[in-house]
Amino acid sequence: MLYRGMDKAALDAAYNTAAAAGPERRDRIIADWTQRSAALGAKTEVRRDLRYGEGARHRLDIYRCGRAKAPLLVFIHGGYWQFSDKETYAFLAAGPLAHGVDVAIPEYTLAPAATIDAIVAEMRRALAYLRAEVCQSFVVSGHSAGGHLATMTMDAPGVAGVVAVSGLYDLEPIRLSYLNDKLGMDEATARRNSPLHHIATAGPPVTVAWGAAELSELCRQSAEYCDALVAAGRASTRLVLDGQDHYGVLEEFANREGKLTAAVRALAGR
Repeated sequence: MLYRGMDKAALDAAYNTAAAAGPERRDRIIADWTQRSAALGAKTEVRRDLRYGEGARHRLDIYRCGRAKAPLLVFIHGGYWQFSDKETYAFLAAGPLAHGVDVAIPEYTLAPAATIDAIVAEMRRALAYLRAEVCQSFVVSGHSAGGHLATMTMDAPGVAGVVAVSGLYDLEPIRLSYLNDKLGMDEATARRNSPLHHIATAGPPVTVAWGAAELSELCRQSAEYCDALVAAGRASTRLVLDGQDHYGVLEEFANREGKLTAAVRALAGR
């Protein structure tokens, strides 16, 4: 047994979100996100491909709500640190934009071209760029691997609150699974980059959200991370999204009345 009574096959299945959703369904969802993102970009003021570094993927887009001095949400995309891009996720900006919140979506170098340490450093650099060039403070969010990156960077200057969605907060099971084939983490790297093991007693408020229909390991990780925040005395909110799986949760951003949109509004003062 590799982890919590699971052998390699069971552990791989426990974190295979695409297989759980069904590959064909997942592909339809991603195609839908891409189409909706393009449609949103066509009718929204967007500052595209702003450079926060010299790497090919050191770029971000900012979707503007049209209001001066609007609060900012920084959303970090998922993809198990190995795939996806900022353009796919623009659709979720619809909810925050409707309430006067601008949305920035950065990209990062994907594994295996970058290590987890390097990816975390890139996101810190993106936040530093946004603080210097766009807005002094902002809410940071992210989905799946992006939820991990949001919590790994919550101590960065300018972070006023965090909404972590379906994130990975202990990377040890990731290290032991098929996902590590490209990530190449050893035990020390996994622990160093596990938010669960590095909870400060002070910091911005955190909303930990996940879908009730997610894979059980993802539900467990989120619940344990939220409990650890509470135990450390941190301001934290547990948000379980009924009926939503790993992909459906993002509709709670795209919907102007969605629960994730509401969580961002509360942190951003909207």
